[in-house]
Amino acid sequence: MLFNSIHFIFFFPIVIIIYFLIPHRYRWIFLLSASYYFYLCFKLEYGFLIAGSTLSSYTTAILISNSKNEIRRKAYLFGNLILNLGILFFFKYFNFTISSASLILDNFNIAHQFPTLKWILPIGISFYTFQVVSYTVDVYWETLKPEKHLGIFALYVSFFPQLVAGPIERASRLIPQFRIAQKYDYNRLKSGLLLMLWGFFQKLVIADRLGIMVDEVFNNVEKYEGLPLILASFGFGFQMYCDFAGYTDIAIGAALVMGFKLMKNFDRPFSAKNISEFWRRWHISLSSWANDYIYRPIAINRRSWGHWGVVYSISATFLFLGIWHGAKMAFILFGAFMGLAFYFEILTKNIRKKLSKKIPDVIYNNLSVVLTFCFFIFTSIFFRGNTTLDVFRIIGKMFTNIELKWYELGVSKFELFSVFIFIIVLEGVHYFQRKHKLREWLASKPFFIRWSVYIVLVFIILNFGEFGEKQFIYFDF
Repeated sequence: MLFNSIHFIFFFPIVIIIYFLIPHRYRWIFLLSASYYFYLCFKLEYGFLIAGSTLSSYTTAILISNSKNEIRRKAYLFGNLILNLGILFFFKYFNFTISSASLILDNFNIAHQFPTLKWILPIGISFYTFQVVSYTVDVYWETLKPEKHLGIFALYVSFFPQLVAGPIERASRLIPQFRIAQKYDYNRLKSGLLLMLWGFFQKLVIADRLGIMVDEVFNNVEKYEGLPLILASFGFGFQMYCDFAGYTDIAIGAALVMGFKLMKNFDRPFSAKNISEFWRRWHISLSSWANDYIYRPIAINRRSWGHWGVVYSISATFLFLGIWHGAKMAFILFGAFMGLAFYFEILTKNIRKKLSKKIPDVIYNNLSVVLTFCFFIFTSIFFRGNTTLDVFRIIGKMFTNIELKWYELGVSKFELFSVFIFIIVLEGVHYFQRKHKLREWLASKPFFIRWSVYIVLVFIILNFGEFGEKQFIYFDF
């Protein structure tokens, strides 16, 4: 079930009404049922996968906690990791691995015949797999006690607001919230709905409208050169952000209506001054997960390597981040570029520090933001290119024959201009949020001002939104 669907418009109010009407002791049953219904609306078979992952991780955590034998504890942990990550690999990377092996063998003229399997990647499998992995690892590290209530744990894995595209929640943060008897709160309800409204604005008005132009250009790379490729690349950067940040805001807002607080997943990433800061602001739940469960364990085990241990840890982490996004060589290259940029920051730290003292702060900081943003746009091409060959075609043709004339880009001039205005509004909100919390600030204003803002936002969504029920981009990751 998509957030931007008629189905969800009816589903969500019904869930909220029933949730607050029934006694607290039954709410976990209702939310678990609603979450599985939400997920099974995508495909019935997905339910078996998430149920299997839930049961295996629940059992594994208890076995690890009850065992005093370190060898057995490790065996339980690695067995569960192999099972869950193996399922993820099977659905997400099997065909990519087979085709890569086939290509290598073809180059050496070695006869072979590998099977390829046809299926659709189960939506959300990357996200809930990482949640159960972090849970079992935390239990093994003894930083978390295992959850004994199977229903509560199953709800943690399948909680519908953040099930299919995050944020990737930690058990220590989310599970205790399910035990709190939440009462209806008007201000919380209003705050959650307003956040959802802002999420729909980002998704329907900016992301999906930009998507028309982006699809036209990226799906017909051979037709375009110069300015259209530059516009489409910048367009996709904003599309990807508004699509994913929009989903996150809807998810956080939906959970907040019921009284649950999900972690912040974006924090004005386009104002980052360098790549390390960018990753502290972009997809925070994934980057913090990678830091805790990939980078730190590797870095600790490679401390004796000195400088090369840092290089190895950074490379492995960003390679992981690239591969996590999908089974394409372009994603691996994306991870490699991000890793190189991160390492470049380390190498040039002292040089940049000296340079910052010679240049006025306003110029240095703004130039850093612009360069970081442009690098993000460059790497986003690797996300959107249909093939690795298309990616390099786009890069090679971006700065050839740049003419200031109107091109047929799938959208009218008015639509393109409107999106540009709404992007300015978006960035204006981001600038305002540097010093203020927008929802709290708005709540302090008179009734007329508040409701004028709400009505204008609804009007913009209804009149400028793209209501094609387009799937969220990160559903594919």
